[in-house]
Amino acid sequence: MSGTERRGPVVESVATLAELRERIPAAEGVPTGVPGLDELFFVPEWRDGRLHRRPLGGIPRHAVLQVTGVADTGKSLLVEQYAVTRAAAGETVAFVTMESPAPFTAMGLRTRATALGLDRAAVERRVVLLDGATHTVLARDLAALLDTLAFAIRTHRVCHVVLDSLTGLFEAREMLARDVVRPLFGFLKTWHQTALLVSQKRSGHEALTAEAAGGYAVAHILDGSLVLAKHPVLSPQAARLHRVPLGETVRLFRIDGCRLAGHDTRTHHCEIGPDGILRIGPPLTRTVAGGEEEAS
Repeated sequence: MSGTERRGPVVESVATLAELRERIPAAEGVPTGVPGLDELFFVPEWRDGRLHRRPLGGIPRHAVLQVTGVADTGKSLLVEQYAVTRAAAGETVAFVTMESPAPFTAMGLRTRATALGLDRAAVERRVVLLDGATHTVLARDLAALLDTLAFAIRTHRVCHVVLDSLTGLFEAREMLARDVVRPLFGFLKTWHQTALLVSQKRSGHEALTAEAAGGYAVAHILDGSLVLAKHPVLSPQAARLHRVPLGETVRLFRIDGCRLAGHDTRTHHCEIGPDGILRIGPPLTRTVAGGEEEAS
């Protein structure tokens, strides 16, 4: 037995549901600023002996979700839209950038706020940037990152965290992904944060699975995954299915599990408009008997 282990029961870890009643968070949606996404989450409720879906109106508050996909699928756009939308609503966001230095990330956030028609000055007051791209100790030393995040949360009264990207914390040492993700998840839960963590896929991964760099450990630990994908349309059959010309690139989106709320399980089309805004569209069409197509 190591010196850090203790004998006997951990009594403080045991509690009844009644004892936890006051600590159970209410089911509340957080609007994301991504058109078409907020409608995909709901709370199942029984009324008059029948199951009903109460729209949540956003991702669940206090959820820690992975946003995953290969390059150029819209992951950073999604989290940037979320950050500026929450900031414009008066809630402070800590945006941890591991890929691009803070001034360049700030440029993208300002662009997203303008495209969404938000008050840019209000957004700038409520987004706190943590620059892990320049100050690489934040990527190499998890304790330093968590201490810095705790400082930002206390100082600026942060209630949302965006991390772009989680993969930067275990780059080239993916066997350690679980040892990074689990303490980070526990930290965000302890501080009652709602968080979106960007996670890169390798090109060899199946496009619409939750698996990312670091393996399934990432999706297994977090509360759920938002998966983005893209496919070149190279056959007449695919062109008919997606209703686009041959040679176009189709973007897809799905929610791969969410512990804290019900959610639409279908695969949806999505698009990045000329304004640089990611939008979630209708579910994929499906082929029916007779060879015709209808919306699923």
